[in-house]
Amino acid sequence: MTDIMMVFACLNQSLHPPVLRQLTVVAQAMLAMTGRVTMLGLSRWAGQGGSYRTIQRFFNTTVNWSLLQWVLIRTHLWQRGETMVAAGDDVIVTKSGKCTHGLDRFFSSIYSKVVPGLGFLSLSLISVERRVSYPVVLEQLEQAQTASPQEVPPHKPKGKDKGKGKPGRRKGTKNRNRREIELSPYLQFVQQNLKHMIDLIGSHIKLEHFVFEGAFGNNDAVQMVRQIGLHLVSKLRHDSALYLPYTGPYSGRGPHKKYGDKINYQDIPEMYLQASSTDKDKEIETKIYQMKVCHKKFADLLNVVVIVKTNLKTHKVAHVVLFSSDLELFYELVIDYYRLRFQIEFNFRDAKQHWGLEDFMVVKETPVYNSANLAMFMVNVSQALMRPMRAQWPELSVNDLKTWFRSRKYVVETLKLLPEIPEAIFIDQAIAQVAQLGRINQAGNSA
Repeated sequence: MTDIMMVFACLNQSLHPPVLRQLTVVAQAMLAMTGRVTMLGLSRWAGQGGSYRTIQRFFNTTVNWSLLQWVLIRTHLWQRGETMVAAGDDVIVTKSGKCTHGLDRFFSSIYSKVVPGLGFLSLSLISVERRVSYPVVLEQLEQAQTASPQEVPPHKPKGKDKGKGKPGRRKGTKNRNRREIELSPYLQFVQQNLKHMIDLIGSHIKLEHFVFEGAFGNNDAVQMVRQIGLHLVSKLRHDSALYLPYTGPYSGRGPHKKYGDKINYQDIPEMYLQASSTDKDKEIETKIYQMKVCHKKFADLLNVVVIVKTNLKTHKVAHVVLFSSDLELFYELVIDYYRLRFQIEFNFRDAKQHWGLEDFMVVKETPVYNSANLAMFMVNVSQALMRPMRAQWPELSVNDLKTWFRSRKYVVETLKLLPEIPEAIFIDQAIAQVAQLGRINQAGNSA
């Protein structure tokens, strides 16, 4: 088993020694404990050097969590030559009460309604080869930052004024440059933190693509991402009006025509078909189309991938429209990158289920920030601990990892009652034997 002290050795230059010692004590307690991850629970499992007052001081200390996350990823999780993409998503933590910093009402996709709680923006690096997400940045949202940018609907005259006046746009209206947009508070917040992550990584990893959910399927989001030198991969509405670029002759008068035929999702030309397959068991036919199209609300051409599924028994048809601002990105990579975005959801699941993202009971700004970031930090710590073990124990899970640390805690506390401490090899055997009682997956010979 990899020692946590070896994993934390890379943090010596990024944390003051007292804070690093406190972080080590807290991390070991989180790996061994059961129940809710609160300061009181941590102090009960921490043992020597982990009193409640020490735990309290740690959560009230200002820590640069983004730097710690990146140092840990660079040292233990990232390998030179790996292809990485950036991804982002929001996570909502439900909270009751009235005093917690940042407490507001946010829409939760889990509950499908607005709930009281805290909102956080998470930015991660996802390994394309390993299919794993590594959280880097976690920053708290305010209610004003959660609304996605929406176009202001054009004015429609009502009542007696309807139909009066000359046709066309109002006098004095000027053409708008869709590349010069005013970012909403939410997009400004995302852009600021995305820049911070890119500056943190530096020249170690060359990021080219940023993947976000369907809320970013608009021109403002594309321009925001392009301003910092990345390409966006996201999803459009299923009924988006897309047009092929016009390639016909010039009429001889007026501006050059920009938009050609409108895309009919039920009858896409076969020339754009890239792949076709049929699942005989489910009787589902899947066709994948790729094309470069125009959208009247986007400034530039879009690289669009349309996935059309047809039920051969009922003849019902459904489709999904993915897109990227990178016109050279192959359709397989567009689909793969957007599919990889879901790996960030596993980070949220582990942080809530194992590392206390839903458990902390602090209310002030710094402890709330530290509690949320500590939960995401432990996601990377668990990955760093499990990676060397999976060579002999491929099915190792977070539950198995916590079982091992809990077993070591029980064995060590029991051996302290003996008049003499036995040899190290006996302690390792005892820990391995006790760990078998609570493990979920079968361990290898060396475990």
